[in-house]
Amino acid sequence: MRSIYRKNMKKESTDSYSHVLKYTGVFGGVQGLNIVVSLVRNKLIALLLGPNGMGLASLFNTSVNFISQATNFGISFSAVKHVSELFDRGDEAEIVRFVKVVRAWSLLTALFGMLVCIVAGPLLSNYTFAWGDHTLHFILLSPAVGLLAITGGETAILKGARQLRSLAVIQIYTVLSALVISIPIYYLYDQTGIVPVIVLMAFVSMLLTIRYSYRLYPLRLTGTKGILGEGMEMFKLGVAFVIAGVMGSGAEMLIRSYLNVSSGNLDVVGLYNAGFMLTVTYAGMVFSAMETDYFPRLSSVNSDVAATNLTVNRQIEVSLLIVSPMLTVLIICLPVLIPIMFSSKFMPIVGMAQVAVFSMYIKAISLPVSYVMLAKGDSAGYMVLEGIYDLMLVGLIIFGYSHWGLFGTGVALSVSYLFDVLIVGAYACLRYQYRVSLTVLYYAAIQFSLGLAAYTVTLVDNQLIYWILGVLICLVSLLVSVYILHQKTSLWASLTGRLRKRFRKNA
Repeated sequence: MRSIYRKNMKKESTDSYSHVLKYTGVFGGVQGLNIVVSLVRNKLIALLLGPNGMGLASLFNTSVNFISQATNFGISFSAVKHVSELFDRGDEAEIVRFVKVVRAWSLLTALFGMLVCIVAGPLLSNYTFAWGDHTLHFILLSPAVGLLAITGGETAILKGARQLRSLAVIQIYTVLSALVISIPIYYLYDQTGIVPVIVLMAFVSMLLTIRYSYRLYPLRLTGTKGILGEGMEMFKLGVAFVIAGVMGSGAEMLIRSYLNVSSGNLDVVGLYNAGFMLTVTYAGMVFSAMETDYFPRLSSVNSDVAATNLTVNRQIEVSLLIVSPMLTVLIICLPVLIPIMFSSKFMPIVGMAQVAVFSMYIKAISLPVSYVMLAKGDSAGYMVLEGIYDLMLVGLIIFGYSHWGLFGTGVALSVSYLFDVLIVGAYACLRYQYRVSLTVLYYAAIQFSLGLAAYTVTLVDNQLIYWILGVLICLVSLLVSVYILHQKTSLWASLTGRLRKRFRKNA
């Protein structure tokens, strides 16, 4: 009996690792394709607009995102939970009814967001820009805020109904549309085309999303009387998430505004934004599976301390093993990648981006732990910890830039994530009895050491030694991850088994 129990436990462990690896890989693969297309787009935009134009686009985009998150009442997050519960019960009539609720609230938040963007235009212009009156630009950007609200509601419906393939297709088409739309407009109109591009992209994203959501649940305008009152529970659930998102967007807007005002040069904002995209945005896309797969799994076991700890630690292990080889390659190859992805004008961000890469090692640990609070329904705790992190980030960026320029902002990003993982880990430990496993610490120590070794190589002047050591470290990091994942999952056996069957069938 004991041997059977051990065998079943081993099989359960293997299947769990396989599941985490499979879905992290699937969504990471989609994001990888998106990154490739985005890199091509950003390269062309960098050549057309330069750092100054990219800085201007960054300020407008962060402002739109800030207003959108401040006015959408968390519908795009809280609606997922409610639709998912109804979907699991198979209550089709209630799903159709609640879809109407989501769409009604999305329309309401869209109109509210547009109004706020118009009214707050003068204020945003004064505090975001050190020169000129951009009030008209913010008024013209108001439709983008409304379109984002509608897109968020329809996306929540698709997530709750487990339409993962549709969501992946929408992401790919959206990125391709951004490439097709933005490049001709920037070529013809230069910086004048920034506002039209933002609005057009929000419109295209909405059209692509409703194409799939309306096919799944057609738009019905009948029976909507009094329907807004049914969404109050959804509204309350999303408030804390909205506040946390507003603080995050507000922090990013403050950082870019500070860099713009303190330097008096949009080039600095464009350079910082490019470095931020390369590390936090692009590398962070690997964690996209968290919301779609990991969060529902964690929520289902949130009342069991042991199961919660096991789920969190396994997600951290897989995330670390997948992302670490990519991060070592990024550290070594940035001096080559930046001129290719942007232009030689962006070379000043090499040092910043290389040191900021370490923030992603830390995020692989902190993000799965942060989701424990959401799974437990501890929205207040999540909001407070997010607020502390945002304050630390802004303070550290200001300190880092004032002392070491752009390189200091990269240091600040990594240090802020280090403080975040310590605070979040301590909170989860004291309140929810979360315990990090020795396996997580072991894998983190190995991969983080290899990342430090890669960074040390960047200080070598001899190019031959630089590339020999750099490639060697990247290979070691990759082999370590592949070896561990091979030992812990059955995916390799499953893949070889399918290949054998296909070979025999063809033979």
